Amino acid sequence: MSSGANEIRLLELKDTISQLNTTISTQNELIRSMQKMLQERDAKDREKDKLIANLQAQLDYLKTKLFGSTSEIRHDQMPGQMNLFQLQDEDEPAPVELEVGYIEVKAHTKTRKPKATYDEVFSDLPTEKVYVDTLTEEQKTCIECGAKMVPIGHELIRTELRYTEPKLERIDYYATTYECPKCKETEDPQFIKDEGKPALIPGSYVSSGLAAHVMYFKYVMSMPLYRQEKDFEHLGVRISRTTMAGWIIYCAENYFQPMYAYLHRKLLKRRYLMADETPIQVLKEEGRRPQSKSYVWLIRSGEDGDIPIILYNYTPTRAGSNAAEFLAGAAPGYYLMVDGYKGYNKVPEAQRCCCWAHIRRYWLRAIPKGHEKDYTHPAVQGFLYCNKLFEYERSYREKGLSLKQTYNRRLKDQKPVIEAFLSWLDQLHPESGDRIIQAINYTNGCRPFMMNYLKDGACSLSNNLSENSIRPLVVGRKNWLFSDTPAGADASMKVYSMIETAKANELDPHKYLSFLLEHRPSAEMSDDELERFAPWSNLAQETCK
Repeated sequence: MSSGANEIRLLELKDTISQLNTTISTQNELIRSMQKMLQERDAKDREKDKLIANLQAQLDYLKTKLFGSTSEIRHDQMPGQMNLFQLQDEDEPAPVELEVGYIEVKAHTKTRKPKATYDEVFSDLPTEKVYVDTLTEEQKTCIECGAKMVPIGHELIRTELRYTEPKLERIDYYATTYECPKCKETEDPQFIKDEGKPALIPGSYVSSGLAAHVMYFKYVMSMPLYRQEKDFEHLGVRISRTTMAGWIIYCAENYFQPMYAYLHRKLLKRRYLMADETPIQVLKEEGRRPQSKSYVWLIRSGEDGDIPIILYNYTPTRAGSNAAEFLAGAAPGYYLMVDGYKGYNKVPEAQRCCCWAHIRRYWLRAIPKGHEKDYTHPAVQGFLYCNKLFEYERSYREKGLSLKQTYNRRLKDQKPVIEAFLSWLDQLHPESGDRIIQAINYTNGCRPFMMNYLKDGACSLSNNLSENSIRPLVVGRKNWLFSDTPAGADASMKVYSMIETAKANELDPHKYLSFLLEHRPSAEMSDDELERFAPWSNLAQETCK
């Protein structure tokens, strides 16, 4: 019995051990499963944290973009922070040791700028003198002796501006018919009719001054045609927006196009060009939806000190072939300053220069909120590398360096900064941060063109001049919103080209538009004839300054 009980007891223990092993195995499997779930949850939490950090950075950027300062220039420095890029100029004297002494500092008194006088503020306005005469004859009689007082002098008592409401005038032209008095009684009487100068637009009542007024208010003052329509109704005449649009298209095609083509030929002879592009909306493009984006290309002369030329070109798409087609015929080897858009890679025979302002802007946007003075942050460091180039350029302008001197100083000062910047960039491998990754990718995309501006002192460091030139169109687009037809979009670009080139040559754009419509350049004119109507010509300068 004892032996059998032990066997039974042993079997029970074996079963218990087997059950315990099964339980342990199940528990281990459960632990491994829970560990895997925790690891997956931790990974998801890290992804969420990364997403939240990126979204917070985007939110901070949008707040800064909407409410903060847009300047890219940094004036702040941390106390005691040394400038890693400070290089001593050749013409700067070596620092000398200063003796310690006591200096008496006087209180600073801020001098207030004197207020401008009316003669200074209204110097360009015609002045009418009005001598007041409001006293009665009784008041002009001496209270002592009864004699009549006489004026002995005048004193300025006040100045006011009078607004004269604009008005439209109807002018009827009559042709004069002449006859020969000797042939009058013959079988072949002779007549001749003086019909004067042809109408600006056949069959239309628009004058050159009225057409220029409509263009000026739409493209300079950003007043859409439907608002002008209301304004003309206030003056007592109904002129529909469709009629005004027809005026603009006709004048652009017949009078501005020849001058535009001449300016285009002049522009292609220049060695330094700049370009930019911006979207517009054209409703009735064949084969495209009204919501499709069309584009305006700005091509202008560079900062070489020669006469400025600014042209706009409408195209249905943003394909780089559009820029290549517009620039076809330019002398090989010219410099083209543009941003990082890859479409410009299709422009042949140009030495493309990248815009360092765009590169700097990407690094500025990558700086997280609250890290603006954190000089250990890579976004701040990248921004400082770019900003140093602009500090050098500013110092060259302040010193009045020639183009050759600028070329030499760029090689000495700026080339080492760019080389150090690229070497530093190669060591950056961030795992997170959408904006800093964008800054790295954009900068790397510009690498082939970064140093081309160092080849010539007349090349620009940035494309800011193009951005300034395209800004009037962007402001106008916010008001007139879209063009109805491709013909209207193309006409608008011709008018913008005339206006902005006139402004760049220091002309009154309203006067220059009237000037062109009065002289009416035509496709039959030679370049020598068209030169007389260019914004820099003596005739245009004397008439429209």
